[in-house]
Amino acid sequence: MQKPAIPKGTRDFNPLVTARRNYIFDTIRQVFRLYGFQPIETPAMENLSTLMGKYGEEGDKLLFKVLNSGDFLQGIDRPSLAEAEAPKLATRISEKGLRYDLTVPFARYVVMYRNDITFPFRRYQIQPVWRADRPQKGRYREFYQCDADMIGSDSLINEAELLLMTRDVFSRLGIGVVVKLNNRKILAGIAAHIGHPDKLTDITVAIDKLDKIGRDNVEKELTERGLSPADIAALSPVFDLQGSNEEKITGLRSLLAKSEMGQKGLDELETVLRLVAEAGLDTPVEFDLTLARGLNYYTGAIIEVKAAEVAIGSISGGGRYDNLTGIFGLDGVSGVGISFGADRIYDVLEQSDLFPANLGTQTTVLLTNFDEAGQQVAFTLLQQLRKAGISAEMYPDTTKLKKQMTYANANRIPYVVLIGEEEVQSGLLTLKEMESGKQEKMKDLELIAKLSEVKEL
Repeated sequence: MQKPAIPKGTRDFNPLVTARRNYIFDTIRQVFRLYGFQPIETPAMENLSTLMGKYGEEGDKLLFKVLNSGDFLQGIDRPSLAEAEAPKLATRISEKGLRYDLTVPFARYVVMYRNDITFPFRRYQIQPVWRADRPQKGRYREFYQCDADMIGSDSLINEAELLLMTRDVFSRLGIGVVVKLNNRKILAGIAAHIGHPDKLTDITVAIDKLDKIGRDNVEKELTERGLSPADIAALSPVFDLQGSNEEKITGLRSLLAKSEMGQKGLDELETVLRLVAEAGLDTPVEFDLTLARGLNYYTGAIIEVKAAEVAIGSISGGGRYDNLTGIFGLDGVSGVGISFGADRIYDVLEQSDLFPANLGTQTTVLLTNFDEAGQQVAFTLLQQLRKAGISAEMYPDTTKLKKQMTYANANRIPYVVLIGEEEVQSGLLTLKEMESGKQEKMKDLELIAKLSEVKEL
């Protein structure tokens, strides 16, 4: 018989891992609420018409498409099937796809429910997304995103708030981070500067890979995308820009002197940096001109967050999108958002040994089960403990003490109540602390009081 397996790039989660993941979700959710964001949820599947064309050519290739129900080849003759190109055929046999991120479904949501929403609208969403990517460390085909967006406001205060919120999330998790900041308008100004405003997407997709593939390979890709050696040489300031944020901005002010769009991007960048400085942001923020994130819908600020001490790629990112809802028929609604990559955050916490030690400990106390008389005492005590808010369970089968203690250790249960013949007759229960091995005899009410104190610590 073939051994069962799961698709590559997906994972099962045991109780400890699930508890740790919930710790991440709960921490992020608490900060989202602190900043006034409201929760929504959207379906796992969206119409492909909603998803296609929103993530650039690279993103479209990574969409998981869902075959139409029933005979999905109905209406397609065999010659067409043999001759059809895969992308064209896919649109005929699939009308739906798994969501690639949470931002585009959110834009669709805003347009559908615009009459029920009060703008500006602040929403958060914590749900899984799917990408038909090549699985590797820190990159999965199914993973959770934790998104927060503000839509219906042009104010740069929103960008500053996202950076402050990022600081709060990672501070609570104990992760040191570096924030990378750029602006799409600056990149548009550079594309215009070299005489190729039409090549903005090609340029940004390529330079976004600078850290991964190096300058030579980026220049090779730019050549393949139609840029001449002179065009690429004109991009040298992008690759060579160094110094403090202020020095980089000053250098670009001169380079983009004739670009109104580029100057506007620099103005916005300076404003965001000033706002977070005034708010006392102590997280390092670096102006990184090579940051593009490769997503077509960004129009202003681009944000990426990396762990300071663990090499794992970005663990959070986002930016400004001025008219994402326009593709669904609602023009002029600007938004800005950020997404936290829970799976990569998990890897950082695990590698850095930053998870709280008590995670995964769900049960506070186990009641033993040796015989029918002890079972009756234990079952009554079990209800009293739970009524007092103490998580408790009773070993369901009458068996040897060693097996029951092994169960408690395996499940990291810190206390065990021994209820043998002596305890039943005397009315004094034996409470054992598993870590120290210390045992105490006490009446049921004393035991409940003691465990209630432990629960409060």
